[in-house]
Amino acid sequence: MIVKRLVCPERVRRTPPHFSWVDHRLVRDGHIERCGPEALALYLLLVTVGDAEGLSYYSDASIGRLLNMDEVLVRSARKELTDSNLVAYRRPLYQVLSLSPGSAERSRPRNGQCLSIGEILQQAMGGEA
Repeated sequence: MIVKRLVCPERVRRTPPHFSWVDHRLVRDGHIERCGPEALALYLLLVTVGDAEGLSYYSDASIGRLLNMDEVLVRSARKELTDSNLVAYRRPLYQVLSLSPGSAERSRPRNGQCLSIGEILQQAMGGEA
């Protein structure tokens, strides 16, 4: 068993009064594997600046400045996120979407491993694998 110790105890992360979070299912359910680095940078920005409902309305120009991307790349990253059902967009409003159990390829193998019938059924019923 690995014993975890703080590397830098004087800088332990605390949840600030105005906070955002990144759902661990982004990695566990394979969403992150379907997006390129620009789309993931945009996702992180939108998660960070969004309100409690995941809403924000930064312009392409503002996003481009913050992420050091031209507006064409911002639009491409946005399309990747909307195609992946991670973000909804209706100009000028972004909404970071919840990661529902069926929103990713839930029954695909992880790291080359096969899923058991039980895991597949559990996922299909909305449970965790």
